[in-house]
Amino acid sequence: MSDKPLHGKVAIITGAASGIGLAIAERFAADGARVVIGDANAAAGAAIAQRLGGLFVPGDLSRRESCLALVDRTVEAFGTVHILVNNAGFQSINPIPDFPEDTWERMIAVMLTAPFLLTRYAWPHMQRQRWGRIINMGSVHSLRASPFKAGYVSAKHGLVGLTRTIAREGGPHGILAHVVCPGYVRTPLVENQIADQARTRGLRPDQVVEQVMTAPAAIKRLIEPAEVAEIVHFLCTDAAAAMTGTVIPIDLGWTAG
Repeated sequence: MSDKPLHGKVAIITGAASGIGLAIAERFAADGARVVIGDANAAAGAAIAQRLGGLFVPGDLSRRESCLALVDRTVEAFGTVHILVNNAGFQSINPIPDFPEDTWERMIAVMLTAPFLLTRYAWPHMQRQRWGRIINMGSVHSLRASPFKAGYVSAKHGLVGLTRTIAREGGPHGILAHVVCPGYVRTPLVENQIADQARTRGLRPDQVVEQVMTAPAAIKRLIEPAEVAEIVHFLCTDAAAAMTGTVIPIDLGWTAG
């Protein structure tokens, strides 16, 4: 009997070639899970999967066939899927008039339609074993709106409704679902945004974090990917078996007021 709660569990993590997804994959692998990395970054994804003793499945999750292939390859390799972490993201901070015509469609496809499709494809395997965990990576923008983020905010709000529906339908089958809603996390994307904001506003990077990014928050710092990974890990253990349909802010107090 292993003392690792996720020992032997098969976990798909999308967008796991960097940032939050990578931290989750590392945490799961350390706990004995067999991790499947789904990402469009072939070089990074393959290297991470090899390092963690897992499987890499490349693909563009804005395409239905890539979503199906990710689940099918997982089942071919490991026989089932226990955990699905829908973390892959797509973000642009350009005002809507400057968006390419397909930006809205791709954003919704990657961040809302793909989680729905992956859940649909993983569902029969979870239902058959009467055990499943689905974690959708939301955002503080699942709970609050900001200007110039129409597609992002719409997708992240949509994840809340999707998660709650999954929880209601999955409960009788042992399938539990949550949406985790971080504020700004120290990822390569956010680090690039800090550098851009520092240049355009004439601020130091630490001033961008405190005065711009975390201005609405009670705690003025970035969240570390490992902090998010710990919450996701907990939700996938039996210690959280009484919880489903929860919306969990990890936002440094942004939504407290």
